[in-house]
Amino acid sequence: MKHNLGVNQNVLELIGNTPMIKLNKITQNLEGEFYTKFEGFNPGHSTKDRIALHIIEQAEKQGILKKGTTIIETTSGNTGFSIAMVSIIKGYDCVLAVSSKSSNDKIDMLKAMGAKVYVCPAHVGADDPRSYYNVAKKLHSEIADSVYINQYFNQLNIDAHYNSTGPEIWEQTKGEITHLVAASGTGGTISGVAKYLKEQNSAIKIIGVDAFGSVLKKFHETGELDPKESYPYRIEGLGKNLIPAATNFDIIDTFEKVNDEDSAHRTREIALTEGVFAGYTSGAALQAVFQLAKKGEFDMNSKVVVIFPDHGSRYMSKVYSDVWMREQGFFDTQKHAHAEVEFIK
Repeated sequence: MKHNLGVNQNVLELIGNTPMIKLNKITQNLEGEFYTKFEGFNPGHSTKDRIALHIIEQAEKQGILKKGTTIIETTSGNTGFSIAMVSIIKGYDCVLAVSSKSSNDKIDMLKAMGAKVYVCPAHVGADDPRSYYNVAKKLHSEIADSVYINQYFNQLNIDAHYNSTGPEIWEQTKGEITHLVAASGTGGTISGVAKYLKEQNSAIKIIGVDAFGSVLKKFHETGELDPKESYPYRIEGLGKNLIPAATNFDIIDTFEKVNDEDSAHRTREIALTEGVFAGYTSGAALQAVFQLAKKGEFDMNSKVVVIFPDHGSRYMSKVYSDVWMREQGFFDTQKHAHAEVEFIK
């Protein structure tokens, strides 16, 4: 049946082609022009929609996925939501091993999308049997006719962004981009986008954002995984305690580390200055921009694109909660601006 109406046939057709938004107030005292590629406009509210659709469709083409197959994945929340969303449309069961660092909002969203969720302790080593990596592997071995996506070691993670996010950024900036700033977790986003952009203009500087408590920056600089670099931190979807094969370290020029508190305040500031309701990792990425600006990284000719990977609705019980912020001690050292609520009785 031919469809002539201007409608999408399902939610998956809305993935990609996210907007580029100029940042105005928050960066007004910095040299250069700053833009965000806001991935919260994907239907699953994060950049992970791109890899979920691409990996699953490639598995279908290879005959790996068929009716009745169970898809298994490790996730801090966003990839899991995207996989659950794609699974609903395509008719697969979805089982997710989730880090306990994930917000309750994210876990509730996964359940709402029909996924079976196993919450695993965040602060254990990658080789611990309770880690979400090993729980996913165990589930894969126990569930007949299952496929483990394994985004951390899946080349398709990079390919999804090379094929879509990279070309979109190049076209939206008319090729004038000078710097890309992106959080590095699995590394698929930054590696795929960087590969495309460097092919167009090798002078574009690729800056990865890492967290204090993660091993990525030091590994990039020394080629060694230093266990002493790994310790608990709060930002979700940023940094790692292992080295993901989905990260192409050779194509990343430098890493900038950010801390939990500064990133949390910056996240809230984005909403209050730009009206962009972005996630915690977005605040971390923009915090890196401010730190880099202080080091003289940008000048008046810089055109900097910062990837905001997800939407703020995923963090209502965390970074956007005054209670959570107070519990972390994040209001102790900085003034905080937020709207007051007054109840009329």
